[in-house]
Amino acid sequence: MKKAKLIINRNFTIGEIDKRVYSSFVEHMGRVIYTGIYEPDHPSADEDGFRLDVLEKVKSMGVTGIRYPGGNFVSCYDWRDGVGPRHLRPRKLELAWRSIETNEFGTNEFMRWAKKAEVEPIFAINLGTKGIENAVSLVEYCNISGGTKYSDLRREHGIKQPYGIKIWCLGNEMDGDWQIGHKTAEEYGRLAQETAKAIKLVDSSIEVVSCGSSKSDMPSYPDWEAITLNYTYDYVDYIALHQYYGGQEKGTECFLAQSLDMERYIRTVIGTCDFVKAKKRSKKDIYISFDEWGVWSMPDTEVAAQVDSTPWQIAPHISEQIYSMEDTLLFSSMLMNFLKFADRVKIACQSLLTNISAAIMTEKKGEIWVQPIYYPFAYTSKFGRGTVLQSVFDCPVYACEQFEKVPYIDTVTVFNHDKSELVYFQVNRTGEHLIITGEIQDFQVKNIIEHVSMFSEDIKATNLHNHDLIKPTVLKDVKLNGNMFEYIIKPYSWNMIRIKVD
Repeated sequence: MKKAKLIINRNFTIGEIDKRVYSSFVEHMGRVIYTGIYEPDHPSADEDGFRLDVLEKVKSMGVTGIRYPGGNFVSCYDWRDGVGPRHLRPRKLELAWRSIETNEFGTNEFMRWAKKAEVEPIFAINLGTKGIENAVSLVEYCNISGGTKYSDLRREHGIKQPYGIKIWCLGNEMDGDWQIGHKTAEEYGRLAQETAKAIKLVDSSIEVVSCGSSKSDMPSYPDWEAITLNYTYDYVDYIALHQYYGGQEKGTECFLAQSLDMERYIRTVIGTCDFVKAKKRSKKDIYISFDEWGVWSMPDTEVAAQVDSTPWQIAPHISEQIYSMEDTLLFSSMLMNFLKFADRVKIACQSLLTNISAAIMTEKKGEIWVQPIYYPFAYTSKFGRGTVLQSVFDCPVYACEQFEKVPYIDTVTVFNHDKSELVYFQVNRTGEHLIITGEIQDFQVKNIIEHVSMFSEDIKATNLHNHDLIKPTVLKDVKLNGNMFEYIIKPYSWNMIRIKVD
């Protein structure tokens, strides 16, 4: 049986984890909102039409923030269509997903839902078909107390106190030719610069997110970051990255190795940000908002066919992907990457929250269930708080088409100050058992708290038909001897080991 050794030391740290890396994302797409989080005639609906069963799952999942309202949807959206009396709101063609948007759910409904879900709102601005004026008016509506046109309009709509929304995203995937209002890097850079300047004049306390690359294989990456930041660097606080991975047909070990591409993607963008910083002789760091990420289990052609086959419907069933144990392992490694780069990645939004590439699935007027990806997110959000420690890790490697050296085990370690415990998150990318030996330096080790693991004999198994088929298991296999511990990690498994320390 192969062996791996892991050493951590209290004095060697990466950074503090920002709780906002445990955020998610809802968009006016398919059934994410309508029959996802909002369904007035559902048996569990409250007085606002929000599904209480979904709210309960969101809280249990540990979601800390929500990005809204898009996504591709935002690039053809006028926020003014979604406020005021519902019977006066227009029904409109929604071009991104070729559906009908009723505007029954808008800014104020979302903010009521966010308060009940206990999440921080992260708002996206339309820089596709709209621009500076639309952005300024929305920030005024949301964040100014009163005495102006749009702040008084909000008060007329029954909301006396401003929302004080902190984080604002300047458009969505503007580098992509699929985006309505797609722009070149120069065009976007100038517009984003002027929009950021304007909205910070409305509210100087806000933080602004500039669009980065939509995925790591975009032809314009990383030039897009270098060019746009040349305009926006002095006016924004974050640059947004997006990434989805498919490729299950390549084989499990090659599929799971893609988290290394994500690591390289993050490192490259950090380097590009720091290049622009040096070029401008700036003292300011730009941080990363990875505000769309996830696993893609359905071919893009199939999604496009679903959209084309159901044009101009309200909340059609599209892109409702079902995740396997295999998908869950890559999802977990992607989530772990935000901890590995805790010093620079400050926001991350799992995409999406309900029904589309989602952790939470709902049936119209019916039940709710969770996909396997729900559990690693929930455990990491709950216990992955505090300081990320550097790891010295000696581990066997394998080769695949994209990478010559892929560690069998993906690992990250967190010192949770509040709980006085070390938390190890690990994914076994292979079909082999491994013996893991850990050494803990400069901590007084007290006891093993728990080893939680997820695994399945069938790596393609899902929770579609048996909703409890794949879920965490508590193991009692970790042996502790002073500051050393040892256990056997199961094939193709996600793991969390918690150790009490002084």
